[in-house]
Amino acid sequence: MTRASSTKSTPTSQTLQHSPLSMTEPETPSQANPENPPTTKPKRVRTGCLTCRERHLKCDEGLPKCQNCRKSNRKCKRGVRLNFIDIQCERPPHLLPPTADWKVTFQDDSRDIASEYHGGLEKYHSLEPEHKRQKLSIPLLKYEYGQITAPMLAHQQLPAPQSYSHAYVEPSHPAYASSSTQSYENTANAMASYSEPRQPVTHSYEQAMLVSTDRSPSPPYLENRDEVLYMQVFVEEVGLWMDSMDAEKHFSRLIPFQALREPMLKYALLACGVRHLTLVNAAYPEEHALNYYNNATQLLLKSLQNPDRDSALCATTATILNVYEVMSEKALQRMNHIAGARALIKECRWDAQSAGIGAACFWLNVGLELFSCLHFNWGVAWDPDTWGIDMTMNPQHTGGNEEDWAHKMLWILSKITNFRSTVQPRYQEASVHAEQARIHQRHQQWLALRQLCDRWNLCVPPTMHAIASIPPYMTNSKSAFPEVWLIKRATIVARLFYHTAMALLGSVHPFAHMQPQTAEEMQEMRLYHSRQICGIVAHVKDRGVASASIRCLAVAGEHLTVRREQEEVLSIFDRIKKETGWRVTFIHDDLKEKWGWNTSPQEYGGMGATPSYYAGPSSAPTAPAPTPTTPPRPTYPSGIVNPLYKNADFSAQNPPYEGNYVPPAPGHIMHNTQIYGYSGIPTMMQS
Repeated sequence: MTRASSTKSTPTSQTLQHSPLSMTEPETPSQANPENPPTTKPKRVRTGCLTCRERHLKCDEGLPKCQNCRKSNRKCKRGVRLNFIDIQCERPPHLLPPTADWKVTFQDDSRDIASEYHGGLEKYHSLEPEHKRQKLSIPLLKYEYGQITAPMLAHQQLPAPQSYSHAYVEPSHPAYASSSTQSYENTANAMASYSEPRQPVTHSYEQAMLVSTDRSPSPPYLENRDEVLYMQVFVEEVGLWMDSMDAEKHFSRLIPFQALREPMLKYALLACGVRHLTLVNAAYPEEHALNYYNNATQLLLKSLQNPDRDSALCATTATILNVYEVMSEKALQRMNHIAGARALIKECRWDAQSAGIGAACFWLNVGLELFSCLHFNWGVAWDPDTWGIDMTMNPQHTGGNEEDWAHKMLWILSKITNFRSTVQPRYQEASVHAEQARIHQRHQQWLALRQLCDRWNLCVPPTMHAIASIPPYMTNSKSAFPEVWLIKRATIVARLFYHTAMALLGSVHPFAHMQPQTAEEMQEMRLYHSRQICGIVAHVKDRGVASASIRCLAVAGEHLTVRREQEEVLSIFDRIKKETGWRVTFIHDDLKEKWGWNTSPQEYGGMGATPSYYAGPSSAPTAPAPTPTTPPRPTYPSGIVNPLYKNADFSAQNPPYEGNYVPPAPGHIMHNTQIYGYSGIPTMMQS
């Protein structure tokens, strides 16, 4: 046994001695003796290939391929393989919630550094042109919905619009407090049934809340009873018509959550909510709305002095404050944020190609300007040709994208508004030939605008057409207008814009005063589309459409000639005033003046109607109450570019927020864009 074992070990020692990769010294004659076996161990392989490790073979560490891989014709894999065995964690790390002013920005200087080396910049992918990246890289608000839940009092509902006069009797309404207390007590009683019988209810509720918020921070929510009421009014009344052309409903569904963390934004929303209450019921003083408005304005002006500010947040706040000023009767005297919101939107480079909150603010801003231009016969200051909207219109056979088609119609209506504002009296040119050339050119423009309207009406999705249209003599409401039924708010607004555009085209035909047949056709077109507008507004039940339909209804009312139709238009305005609180008395006066009515009580009381045009079925005619004399409204010149937005740019001679505005830091808007994304909603919420 001894001789056999020694004989077996001799070839192994000789192999180690003559191996070209062996790191041991040659054996001495004494070590070659079979009676003395080798005591040194072979060296462990440290840099062997992964292929030999998978095959459980010893690698000779040869490069570029080891001997085993060459023999077996295998791929010699190199690298480091890490095996993570302990993947369990008893207590995961707990991150502290970020504060309100906590922000993170990332600055990438790799391209600048690489450009200093020869050929270093060529290894980077080339950036897309600015106009292509603008659609995906726009500054947006930061929404942290991962840690935000619904408000604690989200289950409460506002009273119906017909009960506003009864519900908003006193500014400090106790109904919301009582329902809040009752809901908390019901929750506490339900949780107390799982605890000890003698334990106080409040203690069990507080302990349960502490247990539920042990590992995750509690999301912010409103605790003041009045602020809850004001925020609910904004969400359920004001935000409705602000989101009439926004598919994601930012102002009524997303921004209120962001306002819980941003005081500037919260004060702006509360100001609009209180302002709506003051319009609906005079029991709510306007001072509360002014206080919120002033607080939001001060915070906005302070933020504009910081070059590292959140420009998207400032632009959104200014847009909401602009809505407050539009709701206010003294908007033309104040005008603090009308031009400022437009300038901040341009600073953020928001346009028709934007998405998320940028698109919501842009379309709301241009829509408000369009309403002013329709009223005063002004030209739109922001040229529609520079909006960047895609006006490609192909026939749609399936529903969807109603908001995009509403945006297209808004663009067409803006072009028609500019065309109407440039109407000049006859024979303005030096010669008759020059005047005829000008009229021919305007006729070509008129035909192009008419083709745009017809193309839009032909290509819209089938869901944007009326689902029902009942003639006036068949309606149950005894209305003088047809009952037109449209579904979805964006569809209703788009249809109102379409009929308004067609009615305006019928009133600005260049040859209408020269050709009697053309004048008769334009008269029929004006009456048809005006009655369609009145039929839609008269039978719509969506309060979010009422505010957006005021100016369209005023345009339609100008073209009506039947006394019954005119009276019903005035009654529709009274209903809108009762539901929304908008001051529409001046529209009554304008329409009566264009109709040639005598405003004496004997004239409009001839049919037994009161001055408000609300005669109940059992109410007797009453004498009109004397109204205090009001000063005449100031008149503004027509046919000019909108003076409210003409200088709405920080590069203008008299820029908005002069004395408080500081230009943002270079690249600050782009960094915020890269962090917040393009849609205003975190990726985890999109999935």
